[in-house]
Amino acid sequence: MDTLSAQYNDIDSVKSLLKANKDNVAAIIVEPVAGNMGCILPKKDFLQGLRELCDQHGTLLIFDEVITGFRIAYGGAFERFGVKSDLTTLGKILGGGMPVGAFGGSSHIMDHISPSGPVYQAGTLSGNPVAVASGIAVLKQLTDDIYPVLEKKGARLEQIIKDAAKDADIKIEFNRAGSMMGFFFTDKAVLNYDDAKSQNTRRFNALFNTLLLNGVSIAPSAFEVIFISTAHSDDILNQAEDAFKKAFKAVKEV
Repeated sequence: MDTLSAQYNDIDSVKSLLKANKDNVAAIIVEPVAGNMGCILPKKDFLQGLRELCDQHGTLLIFDEVITGFRIAYGGAFERFGVKSDLTTLGKILGGGMPVGAFGGSSHIMDHISPSGPVYQAGTLSGNPVAVASGIAVLKQLTDDIYPVLEKKGARLEQIIKDAAKDADIKIEFNRAGSMMGFFFTDKAVLNYDDAKSQNTRRFNALFNTLLLNGVSIAPSAFEVIFISTAHSDDILNQAEDAFKKAFKAVKEV
């Protein structure tokens, strides 16, 4: 089997797989903050635990930061959590929405990539000048003063959603890391995919549709995440506040 699946936030499940497949696991790939089952934060020692297991077993640690990259911090998961991966992958956020991707890591690994080393990596659009120019322009916009602004806007949207749910007497579990966030219609902590599946998805779907009718669009799936950017002005957040208040009250009986 080429891929083995462990439970997110469950370091023991990772240990079991490594033990059962000793010397046969090349890398552990993880979203440092899960974004494809809703926004789920890593438990305090989960990422560090993965780092230690990889060191013990001679296994690479790869952070999939296609979603978290530049959203949770300029330096990604390493800056936010203090855990260093061996390789990191980035997606279209690098190009401000343009189709672009990148990967990078420690020099002792990257030195194996051609032309420095024997591992060939190329493609028709590799180094595409339009995508690369877009990426450079995005990086120039990510100045030090941007992230405090994103944190402030993210905190405000978090409070807007929490207050709207509370006013409607609806229980939600809310998770946020910087400008990346999400909520679940459940009254228990959401630590993994099984927890995420236990939420009331019918209520989320109804909320999504009600928000649209009130001029606010969020990700259409209960298993996606919400992003906020510097383009979201105070007026937009005020509109969102009104829309969330109406939407939560409208779905109370769903």
